[in-house]
Amino acid sequence: MSKKKALIVYGGWDGHQPELVAKRFAEILEKEGLDVTLSQTLDAYADLDFLKSLHLIVPVWTGGNLTHELCTNVSKAVASGVGMAGNHGGMCDSFRENTEWQFITGGNWVSHPGGIIDYTVEIIKNSSSPIVEGIEDFEVFSEQYYLHVDPAIEILATTRFPLHTYYHASNKAIDMPVVWTKKWGHGRVFYNSLGHTDDVFEKAPQAQELMRRGMLWAIEGKDIAIERKLDPSIFESDAKMY
Repeated sequence: MSKKKALIVYGGWDGHQPELVAKRFAEILEKEGLDVTLSQTLDAYADLDFLKSLHLIVPVWTGGNLTHELCTNVSKAVASGVGMAGNHGGMCDSFRENTEWQFITGGNWVSHPGGIIDYTVEIIKNSSSPIVEGIEDFEVFSEQYYLHVDPAIEILATTRFPLHTYYHASNKAIDMPVVWTKKWGHGRVFYNSLGHTDDVFEKAPQAQELMRRGMLWAIEGKDIAIERKLDPSIFESDAKMY
């Protein structure tokens, strides 16, 4: 049996250490038996047939611009059952002008009040997701992401805002999603807002375990799509979306 394949596309703003994060995720996936391709170009999204052959796409790219054509390829691949999983700005602070990307991923970054701070990640206690099973609340010293999120996401962990004074503090206290899952067509999408720099995964090993589990959960969607012969064309529309 051939190995399941994953594609990690990394680059963009260097402050998020995309190369280190990409290599970390590659090592995790390789230990799980996947054949991993690392790419430093967005042109990796140009071959739709190749994307559809994957079990997982992992974007590690902060900022930048993604063309409509390349985003459509990612969209179609994920809708066919290919999993998508990422973290921090590498997935939800990518391609700010591309609303379709935000639609796929389930949210986008808008701020991190206070800069690098101590905060608590609170696991949703009544969640049935295997991604958070047995993981307790934990502390992080990093950026606390304030995101605009898709109401369709399944929230697996949150953090309390506000902790620092800023204009948002005049509103009521809220629990901001930190970890979530969602569907895109037949594909599974996982996001974890932790990981401003690579060492966050060393200082908070729960963050790395969440990534490992989230990536494996996303991969399972492809197997289900193949086994059940699921047809992504049922989700297609000719309506103008842009």
